[in-house]
Amino acid sequence: MAIVNVTPDSFSGDGLGPDPAAAAALAKRFADEGADIIDVGAESTRPDAIPVTPDQEAERALPAVAAIRAATELLISIDTQHAEVAEVALDAGADMVNDINGLRADRGMAAVVASRGAALVAMHNQRGRPPGDVVANVLAGWDESLRMADEAGVPRDRIILDPGFGFGWTPEENLQIVRRMDELAAAGLPLLLGPSRKSTLGLVLDAPVEERLEGTAAAVAIAIAGGVDVVRVHDVAEMRRVAAVADAITRGRWRAP
Repeated sequence: MAIVNVTPDSFSGDGLGPDPAAAAALAKRFADEGADIIDVGAESTRPDAIPVTPDQEAERALPAVAAIRAATELLISIDTQHAEVAEVALDAGADMVNDINGLRADRGMAAVVASRGAALVAMHNQRGRPPGDVVANVLAGWDESLRMADEAGVPRDRIILDPGFGFGWTPEENLQIVRRMDELAAAGLPLLLGPSRKSTLGLVLDAPVEERLEGTAAAVAIAIAGGVDVVRVHDVAEMRRVAAVADAITRGRWRAP
């Protein structure tokens, strides 16, 4: 899953702003580099980000989704926590919704996903929730998301689960998520992880955001070994190669030339 941010304030410095042509060009480049999914985000979700209204978010997202849809046949994901943004993005050509709150913040999200026949990434967001065992908290959050999805009629075979690396956890807890991925894999659905360039890796490496490529690669490889199926990344070409070797070693997925 390749990240296309159309925000002006992305934590990683890769925000394109309101430029649909640039979003389409980046998506085409990511397709050439081996991406399977393009994830379009129009609201920064970093802890200190300034919130935007759903109308502002849609104004940024829709031209980018439409331009990317015209430029590539890859799956397009809309990264939003607002049902009304998800709805119009799906109508504009997106195929799936990546909800950082796992349906739990906007109670209309599940109905939108179900009615459009979309796929869903349901993330557990630990922000504002009581501390406790990392795996237990994630599994409890996923249970709630899956209950809401079931009630709305979202089929389980359209759902991917995300433990929310970087969303309300301490740095040690973020590392635990990767270390204990095999326990999370017991949930029985495909798993996604988004560690790319995040601050925990910067703390481990004592490195700024632009120098976290190797840290991201290590997290991606270990996560795949633990059972992750999708990785959400900024550096597509490099992480595609990391994923290929990790799959070959841990899952026997390779073919000799």
